[in-house]
Amino acid sequence: MSGEHYLELSEDPVQFEHASSVNNVFFDEANKQVFAVRSGGATGVVVKGPDDKSSVAFRMDDKGEVKCIKFSIGNKILAVQRTSKSVDFINFIPDYPHTEFTQECKTKNASVLGFCWTNWNEIVFITDQGIEFYQVFPDKRSLKLLKSQSINVNWYQYCPETAVILLSTTVQGNVLQPFAFRNGTMSKMSKFEIELPVVPKPAKLSLSERDIAMATIYGQLYVMYLKHHSRTANSPSAEVVLYHLPREGACKKSHVLKLNTTGKFALNMVDNLVVVHHQSSQTSLIFDIRLKEPDCAVNTHQPVLPARSIHPYRMPLSGPAVVPSQPPVPCQLYSSSWSVFQPDIIISASEGYLWYLQVKLPPTVNLLQDKGKLMDFLLRRRDCKMVILSVCSQILEGGEKGSLPVVATVFDKLNQVYKEYLEAEQSYTLAMESGPSRGSAAQKRPVRTQAVIDQSDMYTHVLSSFTEKKGVSHKFVIAVLMEYIRSLNQHQITVQHYLYELVIKTLVQHNLFYMLHQFLQYHVLSDSKPLACLLLSLESTYPPAHQLSLDMLKRLSTANDEIVEVLLSKQQVLGALRFIRSVGGHDNVSARKFLDAARQTGDQMLFYTVFRSFQQRNQRLRGSPSFNPGEHTHTHTHTHKVTLIILTPILNCM
Repeated sequence: MSGEHYLELSEDPVQFEHASSVNNVFFDEANKQVFAVRSGGATGVVVKGPDDKSSVAFRMDDKGEVKCIKFSIGNKILAVQRTSKSVDFINFIPDYPHTEFTQECKTKNASVLGFCWTNWNEIVFITDQGIEFYQVFPDKRSLKLLKSQSINVNWYQYCPETAVILLSTTVQGNVLQPFAFRNGTMSKMSKFEIELPVVPKPAKLSLSERDIAMATIYGQLYVMYLKHHSRTANSPSAEVVLYHLPREGACKKSHVLKLNTTGKFALNMVDNLVVVHHQSSQTSLIFDIRLKEPDCAVNTHQPVLPARSIHPYRMPLSGPAVVPSQPPVPCQLYSSSWSVFQPDIIISASEGYLWYLQVKLPPTVNLLQDKGKLMDFLLRRRDCKMVILSVCSQILEGGEKGSLPVVATVFDKLNQVYKEYLEAEQSYTLAMESGPSRGSAAQKRPVRTQAVIDQSDMYTHVLSSFTEKKGVSHKFVIAVLMEYIRSLNQHQITVQHYLYELVIKTLVQHNLFYMLHQFLQYHVLSDSKPLACLLLSLESTYPPAHQLSLDMLKRLSTANDEIVEVLLSKQQVLGALRFIRSVGGHDNVSARKFLDAARQTGDQMLFYTVFRSFQQRNQRLRGSPSFNPGEHTHTHTHTHKVTLIILTPILNCM
């Protein structure tokens, strides 16, 4: 079981003074800061964020019990709520007056339920009678009401990522009214109704704040409703209902997550996965709304993996009485004192810890047997590359029986993501080359995520080691390599030459020359200069490789120089000369290269023929058979004179 914990708490938690009779603990979801307030702030306030750089310590006058305390973005202004009628402010901007100033809510007889900072100088008061949107002027120590909205409010929730406030309205509390905030403006979004399992009679507040959470999943805002089962209903288990909340348009019920159990639950969001914690069983479930269940109704989801506990965590002891050798104490997971915040935060106020919840991908590999589904799951995760590559190796090393279709499915899924990235990169490049078009938004360069597994990754981490593995049928090895090339071609991705080289080396290693010949003859292996050169190197082992290489170079039509070099290296000087004439390059070619090769053959007649050929070229181009000094052919001219003396009697007889 220890290797199956796919959730864990962060190794370096934020530590703070635990809650006590003299120390109250608050959490700000926007800045991810914990406030430890001692004696109403008179004996100190310590603020700790995700990193030590954002830690702040200060004192403030004890003017009563602190109900809520939050910094504006950037720790510029502190807001403190002590009463149900007003909020106090303290400047933390250098050179600004540090004295407190107060703002009462505008609505008479209203009670302030809380407040949210939407910008460094913009704040929203949520009262039981509506919301009030203010701009703060720290230099003037005053606020200006920008906009307000009257509406009966039971409770509220705030999503800092999208700056959306959700208000619970009506007697039952199940009609939710969202408001969006951006650049000093407040927009009323479409209200929607949560479907309650049972409608109470007479009507009473039936939707609890505990059962609602807001989170961004795959870039879209969702309202998550934890729907507990009704004793009178047929369904015996709880479920999480997701409502998609767009900026414009109606909010719609879009997904249902089946929990298959009952009890107390809490929700987190990690790496676009909905995590549901179940207190009584001390386990957690994860859901991926992008994974479709073939045997379920549309957008109804079962857990991706079996329920598992968060990985055990041990807390180091602290304090003056701690002995250095004293071992860490196990943390009580799923404690009733835990508070869960969005998206991925768990706080134990009683122990003074703030953790980030994290997903561990390696344990998921053995828990999800369907490799296609596993690949879909992994490709959507943040740190997935090395896990995906290890899964590929695992599938290939697991034996060949019936696994080729699985291999093909995995390759296709990888190359689909690879192709999408290449197309996005190409689109961006074209947009940059053509310049910005009028009225269109600036195009962002596509981000290369870890899900982009390119040919180099596959070659380095999977295929090259796989071809060298002993005990695997060479037929299966070749089938796998060809399957990967097939998938690349199917997705219209240019195959890199080193993959073809891997195929050829594997074929040669097992003396499968007939198969190599067929692959080349039917263009299964695409033409390239590196591939042609590799074929040339195989000539001693497989003589026909020489001609196959030449044919490939000719088909490329951009490899004339290489063909000439190949023919000259084989002392086929006249063949090289005929070829260069056939492609119209005779007038510009270096005479010395051909004369060197002819001389090295030791065939005097051949040398004479080649020399005369270039003399005739010189006569045609320049009106003289002589070579230019820059062509460095004086040695060959002397050789020609000697050769001519030797060959004259023979030539006269011809």
